[in-house]
Amino acid sequence: MSAPASTEPYEPLWRRLPERLRPRSEEDHGRGRLRRAETTVLILVALLLATATIADVARQTGVNGRLTADLRTWRSYTHHDYKNVSADQHLLGTTTKREVVCGNTTPGPPKQRTQICLVVTGPVHAGRRTVSGGWYLPPNTEDNVRSRRYGCFGSVTIGLCPR
Repeated sequence: MSAPASTEPYEPLWRRLPERLRPRSEEDHGRGRLRRAETTVLILVALLLATATIADVARQTGVNGRLTADLRTWRSYTHHDYKNVSADQHLLGTTTKREVVCGNTTPGPPKQRTQICLVVTGPVHAGRRTVSGGWYLPPNTEDNVRSRRYGCFGSVTIGLCPR
């Protein structure tokens, strides 16, 4: 009779590994406490990562809800149902919860016509937010820079528009 086949199909691969990295059939003596400590640390790290993930998803859901309301607010305020409307969270700071929403005042390609930019603030009520001010940008303005803004309105635009 031939020798019995190996019980572990990957046994030749395990032999290439150093002894301390190979799978064990039984625990080393005196190592149970270390294993419990390692398991506890891994569980704590997993809980930390899960909490951070949940917090990030909740934050992003709030941001997405605000941006949707911002676009709806712009369309309601201007009475234009344009699809190419941009919302900028970074212009006034990401932590301020104030966004700038810009879109053309007349039909045409994005940024090829005069644009109206609205500063929207506050919480979402009935799918919209409060318009606190804004400005106009001339056609073919790629960046929303202070020197190109005109016709500013609202108290929130103080310091955001040229004099």
